[in-house]
Amino acid sequence: MPASSSFMPPKRTLMGPGPSDVPDRVLAALAQPTIGHLDPAFQGLMEDIKALLKYAFQTENRLTFPVSAPGSAGMETCFVNLVEPGDTVIVCQNGAFGGRMKENVERCGGTAVMVMDDWGRAVSPAKVEAALKAHPEANILAFVHAETSTGALSDAETLCRLAQDHDCLTIVDAVTSLGGVPLYVDKWGIDAVYSGSQKCLSCPPGISPVSFGDRAIAKIRARTTKVQSWFLDLNLVMDYWESNGGARSYHHTAPVNAMYALHESLVMLKEEGLENAWARHQTMHEKLRDGLKELGLTYLVPAPERLPQLNSVMIPDTVTDEAAFRSALLTDHNLEIGAGLGTLAGKVWRIGLMGYGASDKNIALCLNALRTLLRR
Repeated sequence: MPASSSFMPPKRTLMGPGPSDVPDRVLAALAQPTIGHLDPAFQGLMEDIKALLKYAFQTENRLTFPVSAPGSAGMETCFVNLVEPGDTVIVCQNGAFGGRMKENVERCGGTAVMVMDDWGRAVSPAKVEAALKAHPEANILAFVHAETSTGALSDAETLCRLAQDHDCLTIVDAVTSLGGVPLYVDKWGIDAVYSGSQKCLSCPPGISPVSFGDRAIAKIRARTTKVQSWFLDLNLVMDYWESNGGARSYHHTAPVNAMYALHESLVMLKEEGLENAWARHQTMHEKLRDGLKELGLTYLVPAPERLPQLNSVMIPDTVTDEAAFRSALLTDHNLEIGAGLGTLAGKVWRIGLMGYGASDKNIALCLNALRTLLRR
């Protein structure tokens, strides 16, 4: 067996659907000395992270914290705590990740009523309203705010208002929207929301911020069945994330250094200001859009429904092997972009402009690399 040596990753520019580029400040935070997950100093950091996440989510929800696992675990945290056997959940699917919501509902013993829209289009409020009227027994509406598989942005404010009108809770996927586009948890009345660290927060993957409002907490407390996941049971997790004036109880060993990185990324977001971050993503999107137009490339998603930080671009007919094209971007230009998922496989490229990576430098690199290879 050959001797092993330390791993030295190549220096890439990450412009796919995630992870995104991580700034040096966040990487430096990740490399700080590890301390115990029950150390008083770390407990102080936990409180600061919760406050910064409230700012990012625009909420005063007490139950706002980072799940010690990636965004998929944040999704599962919402569903396993809120969905009980026999519940009817209206699930909107306009891409790959609405399908994962359906899977979660069914694994929890619930019934998923699907509202289907074309991949590349926003969720239709009219279809959602019709489904809510047709299923008065439904108690939850679940939808993806920013569909990472297509680059479509749905009207979360309107969808949440419809849910409230029909006495339904909402579960919202904000994995790609948090920090990149307006997201107002309290103002819009979102009951449960989850995100990920590796998108517009420009943090390494592995952490999933979540937030639960009072109506969601009331449903969790009124459960008549046990939460099917021990690790994600909020009744247990919050004994670790909240001291309530006393000592925190041990639940799991938190990824201490990953929390350092999340904290630094949230500090950077607060320094820039949420509105400024949202505006920067939109400005960079428009610059990329104009450059792609000059190259003859077109978008999958109509402009009014387009997500600025995830650009789904139609692959031109002149590219006969899109996988080889992306491979050349990686080997020749150290640039990563994403492939299409599901029904869009082989039809689109997904170009990310997320967080720290939403910059003039990255746009120039991407456009130059695309131009060079398309000419070739």
